[in-house]
Amino acid sequence: MSTAVFEAIRTKRAVRQFTDQPIPDEIVREILNAGRLSGSSKNTQPWHFVAVRNRDTLRALSEAGTYAGHIAGAALAVVLVNEMGGPGRPEFDFGRATQNMMLAAWAHGIGSVMAYFHHPERAAEAINLPDGYEARWAISFGYPAEEQRRSGVSARGRRPFEDVVHWDKW
Repeated sequence: MSTAVFEAIRTKRAVRQFTDQPIPDEIVREILNAGRLSGSSKNTQPWHFVAVRNRDTLRALSEAGTYAGHIAGAALAVVLVNEMGGPGRPEFDFGRATQNMMLAAWAHGIGSVMAYFHHPERAAEAINLPDGYEARWAISFGYPAEEQRRSGVSARGRRPFEDVVHWDKW
């Protein structure tokens, strides 16, 4: 694994408070493309991504989940959309796409955090989702509101390696 990739993984953390600084279009496209390029079960690619920068829409989305308030202050939210009744269960594939997008953002100094929509009908209304599709998750993105240095960050709150990894047998 390249040092840069591992360093991004090691230092990545959830960011819920953002500055007002917009994210440049080319970086937004890179973040979205990182999700699009993710692997998926049987290459089903069950996703659509709705990139939201409109402040009113961000506020509306923030009210669709019990703990989604961070979306209102984000520079960008990416709503993960899937076709209802589509193949398989998209949760795992969305997780892969989400991690790619979050790491791509972090490489540019952009923080992010996931949100779950406890009221998916509100999210659907906010983004004008057509019938037959659902939106249960989103990611908020933005430049961290407080100084968060990437170097020297410990893996706070992580269980020790020896407690998690078992070799050959339990």
